[in-house]
Amino acid sequence: MSKLTYEIVETIAVLSENPKGWQKELNLVSWNGRAPVYDLRDWAPDHEKMGKGTTLTKEELVALKQALQLIE
Repeated sequence: MSKLTYEIVETIAVLSENPKGWQKELNLVSWNGRAPVYDLRDWAPDHEKMGKGTTLTKEELVALKQALQLIE
């Protein structure tokens, strides 16, 4: 299995932090040298470890934004 590489290109928002310092973040991330995608997941304080998350294209992020605006 090849090694996973990533670069956090931009931190967009920190949504929460747990008592151990891990933060749920929305970032723009380049995975394995590919074009950056929007990424939502938990990160350790040093960004060396991460939890499971999801990636979104810009189009998917815009659709999610529109859906969230419907929530009261």
